[in-house]
Amino acid sequence: MPSDTTGVQASRPDHRPAQLLMGVAVILVAAVLAYGAANIPSDAGYAGVGPDFLPWLVSAVLTVCGVFLIWEVRTGGYRNMEEPSGAARGDWHALAWVAAGILGNAALITKIGFILSCALCFVLAVRGLRISEGKPGGNASQVVRDVAVGMLIAAPTYWLFTKFLAVNLPGLTASGWI
Repeated sequence: MPSDTTGVQASRPDHRPAQLLMGVAVILVAAVLAYGAANIPSDAGYAGVGPDFLPWLVSAVLTVCGVFLIWEVRTGGYRNMEEPSGAARGDWHALAWVAAGILGNAALITKIGFILSCALCFVLAVRGLRISEGKPGGNASQVVRDVAVGMLIAAPTYWLFTKFLAVNLPGLTASGWI
């Protein structure tokens, strides 16, 4: 790295603009979060911590991260960064499967309940991720396994939120267990 007449290393101007933009974007997100936190009442709650504490904390941490990202870029760019893996272009077929899972979940969650819609989302998203890796999407037995895994993830999540945290999630039955 070149140094000036005082012997101090000058920052290299060969950084990528996208890297600098990433640091600036993180600081902007922190500023928006801080603006939102300023509008939250700061009445102290349990243990003297108010509802605005966490947004302020996240905003401060994001600001520090943004400053470090900009410093990293200004002193030579992201060092020791591996080459990105994957294809040079996006895999639209795989993206379509993942998007279908997310949109299907959003469209069906009130119709078939949280557990089934999340399991469907899992099945479609996993298929898309497999395709993006160049693997086959999966045969019938793989789909059955994916449904089982999706249900094993979604059911305890549903029960945790509805039974222990008292958060209302759409269910399939009135019993609150499915």
